[in-house]
Order: sequence, then C-alpha cells, then structure tokens
Amino acid sequence: MSVISIINLTRDYGGGRGVFNLSFSVGEGEAFGFLGPNGAGKTTTIRHLMGFIRPQSGVCSIGGLDCWRCSDKIQRWLGYIPGEISFFDELTGREYLRFIGRYRGTGEHSRTGELLERFELDPRSKIKKMSKGMKQKLGIVAAFGHDPEILILDEPTSGLDPLMQNRFVELITEEKRRGKTILMSSHMFGEVELTCDRIGIIRAGVLVAMDTTEALRKKHLKPYTVTLESEALAAEFARDFGGVVEGVRVHVSALPSLEEIFLHYYGGEK
Repeated sequence: MSVISIINLTRDYGGGRGVFNLSFSVGEGEAFGFLGPNGAGKTTTIRHLMGFIRPQSGVCSIGGLDCWRCSDKIQRWLGYIPGEISFFDELTGREYLRFIGRYRGTGEHSRTGELLERFELDPRSKIKKMSKGMKQKLGIVAAFGHDPEILILDEPTSGLDPLMQNRFVELITEEKRRGKTILMSSHMFGEVELTCDRIGIIRAGVLVAMDTTEALRKKHLKPYTVTLESEALAAEFARDFGGVVEGVRVHVSALPSLEEIFLHYYGGEK
C-alpha cells in the first residue's frame, strides 16, 4: 500500500529548473532515499508533498489525502524536517517545542524528553544562541517528538557531528522497525545506504534511477582482471574473492558503493 504517492508531478521554473513528469511512491513501513545534488529538484518535490506549492500538473498525496487541498491536516500529523529550518529566535528550545505541540494539537508528547536526552540538547537555551548543530537537533526533536507514522526529512543531519549522525541513523533504524514510512533526502550516502530500502536518484528534475540499494549495486557491477605471479596464487585469489581463473589471471566483479552509483549518473557517464 502506497502511503506517499507522486504521479506525473511537473513544476517548470524555466531554464531546465523544476521537476518534470515525476512519479514514485513510498509504501507503508518503507524508508525511501531521495538523492540528487542541490538544484536537482529534491526540495521542490518535498515542498509539493508538504502542500507549500501547488502542482502545475500531476498529483501528490499522503495517506490518501491530496497534498495541496489537505495540507493543513497532513502537516499536523506527519513529521517534517525542512532543508532550511526557520525558528523564532527569541524563544527557548522548550518554548518552541511547546508552540509546535499547540500548532499540531498534540501538546508536548512524552517522547520529547527521550529525544532531547538522546541528542544531548538542552532546551532551556535561547534559539538565537544555539549553534547550527543544536538547531538541527531541535528540528529533529520537533519532527519526531509527537511519534508520527510518516516522516519527510530533507537533509536531516545537516550540521550534525559524526556522533550525532550515528545516533540519527540509529533512530531511523528503530523507526523502520516500528513500521514508520520515511522519505529522506540526504547528501550523506552512508546514512542512506544504512537506512533506506529503496533509492531514487533525481537529475535535472527527472528520476533517472529507482531501485533497492542492492539491485542498483548489482546493476553497476565493475569487472576487473587481476594478474598474479602463478596459477596457484591465482587459484587462491579466486577462492578468496569469488573470481574466475584463466591461467594466472583472475576475473572478478566489485559491487560499487552508493556514492559511486550516484556519480555514475552525475559524472557524465551514460
């Protein structure tokens, strides 16, 4: 069952900017990684899902509700981290979280305290005095604090140090186990590879690849031929690395990383 659905979405800003006839869906309990560099159309797509932009053509829906017509309902019960988070700088972190709770009509959820502790964030500080990383943590707590079933995350670990990035990956892994539906845009290939079931790669507003990580890696297998000093060494090498022996030569294939697959679509290769 599709929880997040995009069908033939088009938003043309001119000059090749925007998204064009874009279609994909995210199933219930699935984590979907959405990859592409700045300007590829990721944030434009997410803004349509949030109901911030009306499609020129096509349809976006979440939980069976039209994202444009029902944006107020959708925004109350999903979790969202924008690529550029805007805060009320004069509020403390605690006051901001209470404001978000009142906006959603959920109040302050009991999970908020656990998330503040997990990400080592003191909510008593004024937001204007918080670092980039602290503000990002506050955005994470605000998005996950009411325990939403659907999460839309646009560069969620931007500004976090490696320790906090690892904690975020742990959080996403736990949410997947609990059956949450997740759409995550990220430049952090490692966290996408660790957490996402399927991946979509967008280039110039067009989806150029979409599949499971494993299927994409197999599709882009890289063949190598290694020459050893003797047939005995070649046979040993083939046993260790699953190669095919041809005299002193061994033919092997290597699975590329997600980053290498991404660069295939952005490095000029066809």
